[in-house]
Amino acid sequence: MNYQVTARKWRPMVFDDVIGQSHVSDTLRNALTQNRLAHAFIFSGTRGCGKTTTARILARAVNCLNPKNFEPCNECEVCKEIIEGRSLDVIEIDGASNRGVDEIRNLRESVRYAPTRGKKKVYIIDEVHMLTKEAFNALLKTLEEPPSHVLFIFATTELHKVPATILSRCQRYDFRRIGLEEIVGRLKYIANEEKITIDNDSLLIIAKKGDGSMRDAQSIFDQVVSFCGMTIDAKQVGNALNIVDQDLYFRVSDVLRSNDTSAALDLVKDVINSGFDIKEFVSGLTEHFRNMLVAKTTNSTTLIEESEMHRKKYVADSASFSLQDILRILKITSDTEGAIRYSSQPRFKLEVMMIQLTKMERSVKIDELLTSIDDLKKKLHSEVPPVFHSAPSEPIRARTVEAPKPTEAVRERIAATQPKFVVQDTQPRYTSASSVKGSSDDQPQKTAPVQAPVHVSIMDVQQQWTTIVDSMRKKKISVGTILGETTPIDVANGTLQIACGDDFHRGTLFRNKEILAETINSILHSRLRIDPILQEPGIQENKPSLLQTPVAAPIPNLTRPAVVNVDDHPLVKKLYSDFGAERT
Repeated sequence: MNYQVTARKWRPMVFDDVIGQSHVSDTLRNALTQNRLAHAFIFSGTRGCGKTTTARILARAVNCLNPKNFEPCNECEVCKEIIEGRSLDVIEIDGASNRGVDEIRNLRESVRYAPTRGKKKVYIIDEVHMLTKEAFNALLKTLEEPPSHVLFIFATTELHKVPATILSRCQRYDFRRIGLEEIVGRLKYIANEEKITIDNDSLLIIAKKGDGSMRDAQSIFDQVVSFCGMTIDAKQVGNALNIVDQDLYFRVSDVLRSNDTSAALDLVKDVINSGFDIKEFVSGLTEHFRNMLVAKTTNSTTLIEESEMHRKKYVADSASFSLQDILRILKITSDTEGAIRYSSQPRFKLEVMMIQLTKMERSVKIDELLTSIDDLKKKLHSEVPPVFHSAPSEPIRARTVEAPKPTEAVRERIAATQPKFVVQDTQPRYTSASSVKGSSDDQPQKTAPVQAPVHVSIMDVQQQWTTIVDSMRKKKISVGTILGETTPIDVANGTLQIACGDDFHRGTLFRNKEILAETINSILHSRLRIDPILQEPGIQENKPSLLQTPVAAPIPNLTRPAVVNVDDHPLVKKLYSDFGAERT
């Protein structure tokens, strides 16, 4: 006999042989049992999952002369004609090459004729999503109300391209990806029937390479048999398919654990010299750390699709990496996998990734870090001398350091320029040593304290009002404009009252009184608070205005100041007690 590939030779012939699609097989068998078979079906799913195979089984089941438990017997003349592809009642159409409206017109004409030998005339249209929009529209009427002897079965891998008007007229069956264990079991059965010796690791590699497609796995199985012969092991399968050895990925884990950058670059060199595809290597590395993540988080290996030996290694290696580190590694490998796809220098991307992984700092949990900081604080606090354990309300006193005493010539020069403390009318004032009469040379020479805020009267405010308004306009023009329409009326208890004509002016000044107080105090060198009040501007009682001549305040007599003992002044006492000052 002529050689047939495994996918054709071992194609399922009954519903029970369809692997991984029991939900579809049971539904169709029950529909035949209850005589509730629809007139149109659409089978969708990935490649090689059994869509066309199930359509052919259903076509034989409805036309079989001797069905067994509503399964085709595959022995009668009708079944043999359908299997050999010479039946006039089962028409298979390729949607990719017969996608025009003319082909659909011919189909509409042929559905009128009754089947020749079977009970149903079955139209199987594969890759139905390739039909044009006009072809779908031409099929709508026939698909909705076909003759009773017609059965439509559509198959597609891209269901989203099929119009909703077609989907609504069909029963939809979604075929799922075939599981790894199911593919391994089917390949093991075929190998036993073909008298081929193959280990489980080899079957697992082939099934993973099939990626959920039984047809792809069977095609890879034929390729491996052609390369290895009738006895197959995992190493031969890797050489035949040029698959990266799993031990190479565990080498990556060892390199990252030791942070050995040189070994990482040597590993990249081995990958290149072995002829492995770089993108496939990075993709496998991502899967490698995914398996480690599963072992780390679940403490189980049931979700890891590897051999039992490799599963145990994943459990052991996952203990060397923290969960945060594994997640960061997965992020880096995933990004590199996407970058390699469009890179003209994939080796450079791989080397950068390996260096980045070996130089990556280990993650630290925030709560553990905070706990360590708290422990360190407690330890340092316990080692601090008791003198620093004063209550927070007590100010820390500055240490007194005695300065060296200056010479007589230096003291005379300092005395000529240093201001003296004098008290007149119980208010401290400043004057130079040359202008104060009766002061003695043995009085202490001190640095002048910070000058207290200047006392401001309403006259001072009114004289500087234009300057204040202009300055406010520069900072905030809206507030400055409104301020120009108001009038200062009184200064009392450190509060400047401003008369506003209406609530709008008062509300604006009230909302901006902080910036307004800052502007006024910077010009008047004061510490006034702002109090906008509602009052007609210009209506003031016994208040001086800019048109009135201010009465001169009495000038204190400075010609004969009353000199008191400086040592009794509170400020001097403070200098003695806090800063350790001494008389010279």
